Amino acid sequence: MIKAIVTDIEGTTSSIQFVHEVLFPYAAKILPDFIRQHRGDRAVEVALTDVADQAGLDNKDTEKLIAQLLQWIAEDKKVTALKTLQGLVWDHGYRHGDYQAHIYPDALSKLIAWHQQGIDLYVYSSGSIHAQKLFFGFNEGGDLQYLFKDYFDTTTGPKREAESYRLIQEAIGIAAKEILFLSDIVEELNAAADAGMHTAWVQRAPAVISTHAQHQSVNSFADIQLPD
Repeated sequence: MIKAIVTDIEGTTSSIQFVHEVLFPYAAKILPDFIRQHRGDRAVEVALTDVADQAGLDNKDTEKLIAQLLQWIAEDKKVTALKTLQGLVWDHGYRHGDYQAHIYPDALSKLIAWHQQGIDLYVYSSGSIHAQKLFFGFNEGGDLQYLFKDYFDTTTGPKREAESYRLIQEAIGIAAKEILFLSDIVEELNAAADAGMHTAWVQRAPAVISTHAQHQSVNSFADIQLPD
């Protein structure tokens, strides 16, 4: 019996277009001045130190650090320090009403139903935990934070490595076979399955969905079957 469900966000609960056409451009536009104005803030300084270490840059060279971050945004790099800084910038946008996060109606309906059934819900996304909470707190569906028991990001580990899912399973505290992981990325599903979790491959775009021997394949949350 499934006791917990862990879901990805981008392309799974929510539109990839919202992230790539709203959030990423907003971060790219606001991030440079945000960093210049908030140098000295602890969260910003910790993230910039990580950027400097990873890119081999001088931590005091603000403009080179900004240029590196903008390059990573353009390349959609899954860099934890970048995700942290993006989350801080997106906080400003959400709280000032510049946008609301998207969610598919079928995902919203099913998440609410699972929550009402007593299934614990979790998020695992490459976006920072702070950004995830903003995403579901300032959402078209309302403040949805109450649905989720906890959040995981790349500080747990890369999303395409089985060890990350083993760590999530340990944090949740139940057997892997009692956890269902949802994603639109088959490599992430492979890693979760290697860790012993059940999986569902959510494919939003294709008219005819692909099948996989290891993963349940659906194009809507409405079609997801909970394994016995």
